[in-house]
Formats: sequence, structure tokens, C-alpha cells
Amino acid sequence: MAASPSIVPVAVTAAVVPVLSATSDFSNLREIKKQLLLIAGLTRERGLLHSSKWSAELAFSLPALPLAELQPPPPITEEDAQDMDAYTLAKAYFDVKEYDRAAHFLHGCNSKKAYFLYMYSRYLSGEKKKDDETVDSLGPLEKGQVKNEALRELRVELSKKHQARELDGFGLYLYGVVLRKLDLVKEAIDVFVEATHVLPLHWGAWLELCNLITDKEMLKFLSLPDTWMKEFFLAHIYTELQLIEEALQKYQNLIDVGFSKSSYIVSQIAVAYHNIRDIDKALSIFNELRKQDPYRIENMDTFSNLLYVRSMKSELSYLAHNLCEIDKYRVETCCVIGNYYSLRSQHEKAALYFQRALKLNPRYLGAWTLMGHEYMEMKNTSAAIQAYRHAIEVNKRDYRAWYGLGQTYEILKMPFYCLYYYRRAHQLRPNDSRMLVALGECYEKLNQLVEAKKCYWRAYAVGDVEKMALVKLAKLHEQLTESEQAAQCYIKYIQDIYSCGEIVEHLEESTAFRYLAQYYFKCKLWDEASTCAQKCCAFNDTREEGKALLRQILQLRNQGETPSTEMPAPFFLPASLSANNTPTRRVSPLNLSSVTP
Repeated sequence: MAASPSIVPVAVTAAVVPVLSATSDFSNLREIKKQLLLIAGLTRERGLLHSSKWSAELAFSLPALPLAELQPPPPITEEDAQDMDAYTLAKAYFDVKEYDRAAHFLHGCNSKKAYFLYMYSRYLSGEKKKDDETVDSLGPLEKGQVKNEALRELRVELSKKHQARELDGFGLYLYGVVLRKLDLVKEAIDVFVEATHVLPLHWGAWLELCNLITDKEMLKFLSLPDTWMKEFFLAHIYTELQLIEEALQKYQNLIDVGFSKSSYIVSQIAVAYHNIRDIDKALSIFNELRKQDPYRIENMDTFSNLLYVRSMKSELSYLAHNLCEIDKYRVETCCVIGNYYSLRSQHEKAALYFQRALKLNPRYLGAWTLMGHEYMEMKNTSAAIQAYRHAIEVNKRDYRAWYGLGQTYEILKMPFYCLYYYRRAHQLRPNDSRMLVALGECYEKLNQLVEAKKCYWRAYAVGDVEKMALVKLAKLHEQLTESEQAAQCYIKYIQDIYSCGEIVEHLEESTAFRYLAQYYFKCKLWDEASTCAQKCCAFNDTREEGKALLRQILQLRNQGETPSTEMPAPFFLPASLSANNTPTRRVSPLNLSSVTP
């Protein structure tokens, strides 16, 4: 799949290549800083502002260089000198977004820098026209369907240059972007890999490559250059692929070698903790990041997701107001405001702000997914499906969009469809209990009860976030009249609740105690039945049943009915539940091997 490392365009200037060849380790941080400062300047000259900003931020996190070690700019070639006037004028037009004008004055230039700016101006002009052609009445759901008309012409011209090996690292990057926009994914991956070999310090090429890798297997087949930049790429792609443990280890290694002050790395670590739902840790890191870089907007939408999950209205309100003061027309700002209105259950306003975000950037993944959630809240399933599908088009790794599609088809009572989407979400998040519980419910509706059991037990085994897997498994056993297994699941559910001290919905807790009270009553275990019946009296929906069962137990005891001496199912109540220190019987662990996937 990947291009061979030996493919290096012969026309790359000799003056630039030695300076930009990145070493494979972090032993010389001063040299790395020189490389970062140089690539920041080169990307800025070509209008690649995001790559320039990334390099500059990373360079800033390293110690300052003495004057004697500052790198001079690369020497100007004869071609650069000839195109200097045209380039200077065109760059001025480019900076004020007059792309057609910039391309007009660069036409015919021969230097690598001027040629890249010429082609890049044409590409951005097409992107701008694509956005302008979308009238406001169409809305963001149709916006992504309008095409950039310049792409095909650019592909033909860049392809000729590529075949003649006349493209430098920046030209290869642009060629890859054009191929990716035309949905020629395999060709785009090959070109981006080649770009990383020719110009390993250009973060934009690594980032584009990252967006095209869908799983770890694809990553194994890539022939990537042996450079320190590869470590940043791997850490980033591991985060995207939900390989969080590996990602955190990579970021920790980068901190240890000297990048501890990098706000980029700190924010990526916070995002990684967000992805594994370690909310407290992620919130703590984001709060520290805000102190370190109070005007940062990148990833603040992820921060707002955490505040939303914790229902921290005042903090989310402060964040939204703060970002509005910094830049109200940034995509992240619109998403934060959307989350704020969503938390206040003003779903129409929330959807409006997510639409605004998509007008600013139709390929912004988070906004599509969040807008799908809002349409779900408004019971507009067709619009929700459209939004989630757009999210998947932008990034097939977005488990939230697959999961959201599963939910919409569940509402539409189409279990085969939602099974497919839940499976895709589960593949992306194999250790997320929510995906497994959703899969189990799907299998249950399709009467595939063995598969449903496996899903519920697996959800419990990986750490049940919502504390519902055991209850659902118990009800399934109850439905199949497997009373012993059902009792075991309810017991384990109660043990987990009382051991962690969490507040849970009384409905399920009362359901567990009601079943256990009846179960032990049938087994003639009066002490255990009495304990569970007394607990039933604490809940409105089971109070009368609990009282009735206690009366029956008292009546049977008065009649001299002896309790059973044999225990059909293992049982051990938590000590805190035993009434008047009623002795309970210790048992072997749960035996659910028959349903373990």
C-alpha cells in the first residue's frame, strides 16, 4: 500500500534536503528545535498555516537557542530570484484570500515555492467557490455534497509532475490532498507516505495520512521514514484508533525526552483520557491546559463534552462566554455554545450552532455527530441519520456516529439495521460496555438469546459503565426460567452497588430484591427471603409485595415450616444488607462460564 522509501523526487533543491532530514531519535533537542523553526518558516511561506503553527508551538516548548546557533534561512536559488516579485505580490493576495488573483500572477513561475503557491491558490479558490455555491437555504446537511470543480484539473497537472518526479515534499502533500478529496484513498495514502519520506518535518502530510488510516492493520503495512516525527504521528494515530494505552505511553515518552512544556501534547493526553471516559483525569488536565494557554481554542469542544457529561452548567457557560470573547466564528466555539444549549435542553438552538459550525467547516467531525444527537433529541430521525452518515463520511473511525445510527434505527424498530451499526461501533470500541449492552438488546429483539447473553456478560466483564448489564442478563435468565443463574446475576448486581456506594435507579434495585425475595421464598430459605423482602419495603413499587411476603414467611414459621438445609444456588449477601446480623451463607464465585463469549 505504501510507497517505497527510495522514491525521492530528484528536483528537490540540495540546499533544503540536508537541513530537513530528521534524525530518528531525540538525543539532540537543539537540532530538533532548529528543524522545527526552519519548517515553521517554510510552511508559512507556502500558506500552510496550521502546519506552521504546530511546528512553532512545538519549537516554543523547547529551550531557546543562543544567537550563534540560530539557523539562517535556506539560500535563494536562481529560480527563486526570478520569481521573487511575482511570489511576493501573489503571497500578499493569498494572505487576504484573493486566491484567483494570486494564481493569476503566479502562472508560469518555475520555482518550487511559487509553483506550490500557484497550485495551492487554485485548490483553495475551488474550495471557496464550492462553499459559496451552497446557498444558505440548503443548510449544512446538503453542503457536503457540492464538489470542488478545480480538483480534476489539479489532479491531471500534479499527476504529470509526479510521474516526472518534479514534485517536492510540499507538492506531494498537495497532490495527496487532491487525491483524498477525489476519494482516491489508496493513491492518496501512497503519495502522503512518499511526502513523509521527502519532507519528514511537514506535520500536515502526517496528519492527512493519519486521517486515512482506519485500523492498526493498515498502519502495519505503511513504509514510514525512521524519524522522530514518526513518534508524534504514532501517538496521534493511536489516539484516533482508540489504542489509548499505547498513545499515552508514546506521549509520556515524548514528555520524558524534553517536550513537557508542549501544550499540544498536554491537550492530546486530555483527549486520550476523554476517549476512555476517565472524565476526572481529562477535566483536570484540560483545566491545567487552560491556565497554561488561556486563549487556546483547539480541543475546547472536547473539554465542553466533558463538562456536558458532568452537567457542569456554570463551567460550560463560562467556557462558552470566554471562547466567544476570543473568537466567536471558530468551529470549536460554535460547538461549545451548542453543547451549552443542549445541556439546557434547548435543542433547536443547539442544532443551530452546530449548523453554524458546519458552515464554517463542512468536514468538522464533532459538529456532525453532535448535530445528530440534537436531531435525536428532537425526534427528527431522518435528519439524525443524515447527520451521522455525514460524520462517517468525514471519519469512518467515529464510533459515536455508528452508535448514533444504531440508536436511530432502533427507534425506527429496524433491528437488523441497528445490529449492523452497533457491530461497527463495537469493532471500534471493543471494551466499551455501552456498545456491548446495545448489541445484547439487539440480539434479544432478534431472539438470538445465546448471543445476547454473551454480550451482556462481556459488558459486565469489561467494566459496566451504566451498571445495567447484569440486570439485563438476569432478566434474560428469568425469561428462560433459568432461576439459579438469574438469582446469581441479581446477587452480583446488588453486591456491586453496595460495594461501590453509587446511587442507582431504585427501579432496578427493587427489581433485584423482589426477584431474590421470591426466589429464596421458593427455596424455603426464610432468613434470606425475609432480608430481601424487608429491602423491598423501601421502594414504592415493591413495598406491598414485600409486606405480603413477610406475612407469609411469618405465617409459615409459626406453622413450624422448617427452612431448607440445601442451597440450590450459591448466595452471599453483603454484610450491610443482613438484617439484625442474620447469618448468611458464603458461596463459590458466579458460574457463568456457559455464557462467556
